[in-house]
Amino acid sequence: MAKRLMNYALDTWVEGSGQQQQTVSALNGEAVSEHSSEGLDFAAMLYHARAVGGPALRSLTFHQRANILKGLGQAITARKEELFALAKATGATRNDNWIDIEGGAGTLFSFASKGKRDLPNGHVIVDGEPEIVSKGGTFIGQHVYTPIQGCAIHINAYNFPVWGMLEKLAPTLLAGVPAIVKPASSTGYVAEAAVRIMLESGLLPQGALQLIMGSVGDLFDHLTGQDIVSFTGSATTAAKLKAHPVVIRESVRFVAEQDSLNASILGPDAQADTPEFDLFIKEVAREMTVKAGQKCTAIRRAMVPAEMMDVAEAALKSRLAQTVVGNPDQDGVTMGALASLEARDAVRRNVGLLAQESQIVFGDPIAVDVAGGSADDGAFMSPILLRNNDPWNASSLHDVEAFGPVATLLPYADVADAIALANRGMGSLALSLFTYDAAVARDFVMGAAAFHGRMVIVDRDCAKESTGHGSPLPVLVHGGPGRAGGGEELGGIRAVKHYMQRTAIQGHPSTISAITGTYIQGAKQIEADVHPFRKRFGELQIGYTLKTDARTITLEDIEHFAHFTGDTFYAHMDEEAAARSPIFGGRVAHGYLILSFAAGLFVDPDEGPVLANYGLEGLRFVKPLKPGDSMRVELTVKEKKQRDAAQGEVKWQARVLDGHGELAAVYD
Repeated sequence: MAKRLMNYALDTWVEGSGQQQQTVSALNGEAVSEHSSEGLDFAAMLYHARAVGGPALRSLTFHQRANILKGLGQAITARKEELFALAKATGATRNDNWIDIEGGAGTLFSFASKGKRDLPNGHVIVDGEPEIVSKGGTFIGQHVYTPIQGCAIHINAYNFPVWGMLEKLAPTLLAGVPAIVKPASSTGYVAEAAVRIMLESGLLPQGALQLIMGSVGDLFDHLTGQDIVSFTGSATTAAKLKAHPVVIRESVRFVAEQDSLNASILGPDAQADTPEFDLFIKEVAREMTVKAGQKCTAIRRAMVPAEMMDVAEAALKSRLAQTVVGNPDQDGVTMGALASLEARDAVRRNVGLLAQESQIVFGDPIAVDVAGGSADDGAFMSPILLRNNDPWNASSLHDVEAFGPVATLLPYADVADAIALANRGMGSLALSLFTYDAAVARDFVMGAAAFHGRMVIVDRDCAKESTGHGSPLPVLVHGGPGRAGGGEELGGIRAVKHYMQRTAIQGHPSTISAITGTYIQGAKQIEADVHPFRKRFGELQIGYTLKTDARTITLEDIEHFAHFTGDTFYAHMDEEAAARSPIFGGRVAHGYLILSFAAGLFVDPDEGPVLANYGLEGLRFVKPLKPGDSMRVELTVKEKKQRDAAQGEVKWQARVLDGHGELAAVYD
């Protein structure tokens, strides 16, 4: 019997009423699951997310939310075999499902790491440096990010039921925003199981995650300007959702990742005897067959120099002939089925459209030999390679995406022609270029980057470690302009900011410092009554400042430092040459001598809470110091970041002042 899937609404598992929608196995057509969202109160789900989930998440710091993501990734990893067992029915091979399941967990781990490393252990992200907007510096501006106070609606595609869900969920939760997830029906049974695993971990606050198994009903009617829709799917559906009256009226944020006619280009230097040619052939064939070509980043147009068409076709056909289509449980199978019979039939229709202008040179869209299965029962299909010799007069190859194991080989005349053809797709998620010529790579980036969300340049030197054409990474932008939807999922902290509002705040430096948790020059300082190195992490306050005694720099100091270090630059050692300098007007102290003396002024030498200084940031030498000048240091606690239960990291602002109180050097 088919398993009855459940919705998760208002922190309760709920069975949908009415007619159940059935999902069948892509391998044999047998019933796998059934589901319905009928009877759900979508307005109440949104209210619950905003009123319960949002406040609970926003009360946590970025580091606490990052810890939740890490725990969710561990929960998925610990029970991954349950998901692998379910995912067999999607038709994908074990390796393909590894990308989905373990790749999804890896995305959670990546965002957890980025959150702990790149974000404060607080609630506000500071965007850029303060803007001084008043003469005396008592009134400044600062851009900050705070979480939106609505709900994220995640509408996901069928091809990656786990990774596709978690790539959206990770930055959303890290931002402090609750989510309502709506998986695609054909593989939703895998997504539902992953949601159960995450909820059973007990890590998520109430209202942080809800699940719709089926239609979204009137959900969009209840959206507000504080909500965001993140959609993956066809351009047709995206356009329909973006045109919803409420989305338009309320200016609801809409992030889309949709159709993409991704291109891969063989550089003009990559002749048949080069490593780049072999890498290109391997990558095109791999992208056609991994996940049966059901990847939004898969190569749809393979471009080669016109004189290379025949040799490239022969090499691709030879490579594709090694593909074994069948049930992934069968030994030797390298490509499984498409996710559903409906998906297979859609690919066949699109191949038919492409074949009106291009020639099929490998494979048959109807007939296929299936190892360990039946072509009649499952959604199996042969890899299909088409060839088009006149790409500028074939509109379908630049307009029709056959979302399956399908690619078209086409020629280009020169680099400018290849760039124009790549851009003819009107926006893609990924483009790859195989060349050993850096000038070709530079020209391609300058000519095509505006049309492509990610560009991968592969050559013999990086191929071994390259992640390949079609592998989105959590730390890099995943999205693309134009036809690809104009969105940017992933991209490290950039993705987190999709779910936050950037606001310009203005006020006194002390006020802005209190809001951001970062000391800003001009804010009130807390005069040190105890040396700051005697205080533990939790005892230090932002703005706590040590003002040191002064030290006079002598000519003997400068000469000793020069001979001891070997830095005998003329500005330090030659009075006449230094006097001719338009900058110095005479001998000056080394910048690094000033830094060394500064440390000598503010360091407390005894063993204590301070463990180590591991670097400097933002160092600027503002004013030279000459023999006879004095210097002192103001050392201020600028930022604090808890690393773990035992250790914290303190960023100190060090300001070196001369005897007149003027700034000589500054650094963190």
